[in-house]
Amino acid sequence: MRKLLLLAFVGCSFSSCQIFQQVYPEDPIKGAGVITLKLIQINDVYEIAPLNGGEYGGLARVAHIRDSIKDRFPNTYLFLAGDFLNPSLIGTLKVDGERVNGEQMIDVLNAMDIDLVTFGNHEFDLSEKDLQKRLNESNFTWTTANVKHVTEKGLVPFATKWEYSTVPTSDFSTFNAIDADGNKMKFGVFGVTLPSNPKSYVSYGDIYENAERAYNLAIQKADFVVGLTHVSLEEDIEIARRLRSLPLIMGGHEHYNMLEKEGRTIIAKADANAKSVYVHTLIYNLRTKYLHINSELMMVTDKIASSAKVERVVSKWTDLVDAQLKEVVENPEEVIYNASSPLDGTDKSNRSKQTNIGELITRSMAYAYNNNVDGALVNGGSIRIDDRLVGDITSIDIFRVLPFGGSVLKVDLKGSLLKEVLEYGTLQSGEGAYLQRYKFSQNENGDWQTGDKTISDNKTYTVAFSDFLLKGLDIPFLTPDNKGIVKIYTPNETETAADIRKAIIFYLNSLKK
Repeated sequence: MRKLLLLAFVGCSFSSCQIFQQVYPEDPIKGAGVITLKLIQINDVYEIAPLNGGEYGGLARVAHIRDSIKDRFPNTYLFLAGDFLNPSLIGTLKVDGERVNGEQMIDVLNAMDIDLVTFGNHEFDLSEKDLQKRLNESNFTWTTANVKHVTEKGLVPFATKWEYSTVPTSDFSTFNAIDADGNKMKFGVFGVTLPSNPKSYVSYGDIYENAERAYNLAIQKADFVVGLTHVSLEEDIEIARRLRSLPLIMGGHEHYNMLEKEGRTIIAKADANAKSVYVHTLIYNLRTKYLHINSELMMVTDKIASSAKVERVVSKWTDLVDAQLKEVVENPEEVIYNASSPLDGTDKSNRSKQTNIGELITRSMAYAYNNNVDGALVNGGSIRIDDRLVGDITSIDIFRVLPFGGSVLKVDLKGSLLKEVLEYGTLQSGEGAYLQRYKFSQNENGDWQTGDKTISDNKTYTVAFSDFLLKGLDIPFLTPDNKGIVKIYTPNETETAADIRKAIIFYLNSLKK
């Protein structure tokens, strides 16, 4: 039996969501010449399958929601407000020697027949070559008003390149709608992205200027225009202030649901990883030009059925994950920890301050060596989940946190080099080289210490390092041939320290005893 959708609706319906408050002798949202649209919004979706043991999320469920609504309302559209190609555990796995890098997401979105996406900042985590591959694989439309491709010929739109045609991203897209009586209308959608991920192949134009420009172009071809944005809430609010006739912004970036109002503009954001979707009902009166909007948050839970078509594609990729994870841990779905307080795995936090998830990781690294170390260090950039974990934590969640894995090295080094490493990590605030630490801190004088003892230049210390840090990529001078390094111990494959994720799982399981 098909599962009911209506049970999953969490209402956010109020009169203040109505736009253009005018009074007419007849009901402006009923009668002849009135067209109903359903705009379904998701944002910040990194996982294609349900999370937390299948409790919430899952793009096959989102597809079922869209299909069920479209059965009743033909003018139904599915939009994604950025951040979907990275980060993800599947994206870090290799197929035929190459990392997946978001291919799984394009495969699923194609199966969903999604209508429109815009770029998020995480799309540009990919190399120029890999992003172009993902664009070329897309059977759907991308839109952006402020992001351009830096090429030898100058700034050009990013483009989907097929065998016989090339389709550049446009400043906006338009959609036609028609009702049962043959009445027609058209609406436009523009996209903008915040410039938080600078890359040499990407140029970010001003958010506000380009939003205004795209809106003014689109409104000439449409009855009304809405925004599909991946910017901060503050930036969405500023867009609404500048575009006072903009009725709706479908936004992303914050990872948790919200519904705000700025002037006449509704600003909506759903929860990350499709834990929820926003369903916007737009009722447009062709005669009076009156637009009524009702926005409802719908939780995506195990009470919702899945699209069989999309589920087949999702399963193809999750089977790949299961096979590769079982090479490291026997039961990836086993609950190993319960986080009563959220573990902060967000990029911003782990690249700028000490976090509880950073402490958990580094404690686990030390535990892998029976705590016979003076401390532990890992680069904040290795924490890739960009989300908060709360409640039951499974082994697969640990792989989502640290998808690239790597071993834990036990390194003997001089105190002078250790202090230099710690200082460098602190100065890299905001970057991936910022260090998450265990047992290392600064006293009131700014001196580095381990425990309560000041680090001495000439003394040798034993530190658990993630193996990536010894490659000199984040900390240029930290390489095996640095004269300050006395000895490096590399664990063999049978040891817990051989995989940092295995070390964390081992540590968390020890807390149960």
